[in-house]
Amino acid sequence: MTAARPPLMPLDDALAALLAHARPLARTDTVATFDADHRVLAQDVVSALHVPPWDNSAMDGYALRSADAPAPGATLAVSQRIAAGEAGQPLAAGTAARIFTGAPIPEGADAVVMQEECEALDGGARVRVNAAPRPGQSIRRAGEDVARGATVLRQGRRLTPAALGLAASIGVATLDVAARPRVALFSTGDELVMPGDVAPEHMRPGAIYNSNRFVLRALLTRLGCEVRDFGIVPDRRDATEAALREAAVGCDLIITSGGVSVGEEDHLRPAVQALGRLDLWQIAIKPGKPFAYGSIDGAERPTHFIGLPGNPVAGFVTLLVLVRPFLLALQGVRDADVPATLLPAHFDGPRADKRREFLRARRNTQGGLDLFPNQGSGVLASAVWSDGLVDNPTGRAIARGDLVRFLPFAELLG
Repeated sequence: MTAARPPLMPLDDALAALLAHARPLARTDTVATFDADHRVLAQDVVSALHVPPWDNSAMDGYALRSADAPAPGATLAVSQRIAAGEAGQPLAAGTAARIFTGAPIPEGADAVVMQEECEALDGGARVRVNAAPRPGQSIRRAGEDVARGATVLRQGRRLTPAALGLAASIGVATLDVAARPRVALFSTGDELVMPGDVAPEHMRPGAIYNSNRFVLRALLTRLGCEVRDFGIVPDRRDATEAALREAAVGCDLIITSGGVSVGEEDHLRPAVQALGRLDLWQIAIKPGKPFAYGSIDGAERPTHFIGLPGNPVAGFVTLLVLVRPFLLALQGVRDADVPATLLPAHFDGPRADKRREFLRARRNTQGGLDLFPNQGSGVLASAVWSDGLVDNPTGRAIARGDLVRFLPFAELLG
């Protein structure tokens, strides 16, 4: 009698188990701030100065003492002109300084009146102030953006263009960031052919182009990895073990596509068990059930192994849902969660499933979601047409108008 298979592992349990193995890499890089977009900070960034470094004008206008213009119509002599990058002289009582955006506020002034509320007289020698200012008006205070000694960027943060600008604003020219995970990638399957190797009209019966290699490599690059592409491995146990041994050398993670199911030509599972260990296999997720995690023994340390399903959409979904947080954790990201948006379903969904489903959908102009008509795990066009995934829990049938959890690709791929 064949032994009963263990039940499929719930997705949340699988993700927790996966992340428990994801220790941040010990390696770091020092890179120019210019080149640090999307990298993950390896240490806090602390400001050595105030930003702005001095009180400065928020607009073009006139700096003055508010007490010298208590009512609209006050007329003051213009004693100096201060442009951005210049330092003015202390402001004499009863006078105003012509000032420009970003210029330091002269000592003695406590307000700036925008030029639209002033009238230059005598060729600019005097100014009529047509609005009574209040103290502090239109002045950006020193340290208003960043105070000296403040931690402006925390370790574990994935850097954005705005974060790079903030680092530059405090004079940081280089940043210590987590090293890129070195990921070995290969596909298994005698049916696979690379585009360009064989013309469509010359494809042999049963052959297909290897689309997964393109999808996965691009996703891994977006997630900050250094990808080492090992190509296509034949459907043989010896070839699979040889590829795993080679890929484990110098890599942090091996990711494979296909060959992790239970067919006679699926050699990855026994090969991984022979060379190391298999900790996770078969997840209660649709598409993507035949997902596997384990490790390959090495001379210095084990190398992580993740086996993705061979169907293109299943590989795409499992990489976003399971591998993405794992890779970010290797880089030290502390919170890789993507908050779901609740949106109304403008469709009747498929029947309830015992697995947690990730349906390809996109937002429409009415503020709801449309569903791609063919949710098959091999229909890669569904991932191109859609702009996110509906995260549908186990056992739920979606009816038109129901609020559903939507995970935008812009957040998952950003």
